[in-house]
Amino acid sequence: MAEPKKKRSRTRTQRARANQILEADQLLRCNQCGAQILPHTVCIQCGYYKKAKVIG
Repeated sequence: MAEPKKKRSRTRTQRARANQILEADQLLRCNQCGAQILPHTVCIQCGYYKKAKVIG
């Protein structure tokens, strides 16, 4: 198995991690009830997905 030739300094590691930013979820409005939902998911409030009743 490969081994690193040199130790990466703490500063270099932290600088690399500084660019790994978490992005906020992209929320949409449900067409039926107006609740905020994630894209490509069933609405928890009303149970609709793409104008079709899926749950309940």
